[in-house]
Amino acid sequence: MIEELKRKSLLDQIERHSLENSLIQTQNNYLRSQINPHFLFNTLNFIYNDARKKAPIAADAIMNLSEMMRYALKRSEALDVVPITDEVAQIEHLIQLHKLRTKNSVNLEFLVEGDLMGVRFPPLILLTLVENMFKHGNTLHPTQPALINLKRNQNILEIKFCNLIGATQQDNNNNHKVGVINTKSRLENIYKSHCTFNCFIDQLKNTYTTEISVDLDFTPKK
Repeated sequence: MIEELKRKSLLDQIERHSLENSLIQTQNNYLRSQINPHFLFNTLNFIYNDARKKAPIAADAIMNLSEMMRYALKRSEALDVVPITDEVAQIEHLIQLHKLRTKNSVNLEFLVEGDLMGVRFPPLILLTLVENMFKHGNTLHPTQPALINLKRNQNILEIKFCNLIGATQQDNNNNHKVGVINTKSRLENIYKSHCTFNCFIDQLKNTYTTEISVDLDFTPKK
């Protein structure tokens, strides 16, 4: 009787997990279907070419945005993993966008340590965390730069985001909390117990830090 209950509970969990994944995929497909990508990128390309001579800064912003949107449309599958080097390239586009938007006032160090070739990671998670850093943190302090650090330590991928606390981080803003919870949930769904995700505030340093550790020996399954 007990074994039968355990078996039923396991089957229920598997079915619920499958339904959740199907829902996420359906939502992504619906969002993608609302925009004709060819029309979108042809329009952006037209605007870029028109702005290149008259407003080169705006043209650079359009190009970075176009590359990020193209990547996001291609990489929105819920449980897919991609070369982390692709994510690194998109992070650089996002940083450049914010530098253009703030007239180069962003003060941020982006460090990549170790060989990341062959490392695969869920798409858009890192971009979401970088965007949260810009949105909720203080990345404009002239002498205290924010930090993004990706480091491969043998079979462990270590990821760290650290920035001076912004108003919405200090106030524990609901939108910020939801984003953190969703990111943690997605990582746990993909890596199970083979990853850690922690966020903490250092009141003395006035910093907000997010740390992720992933066991690269574990292979996520779709």
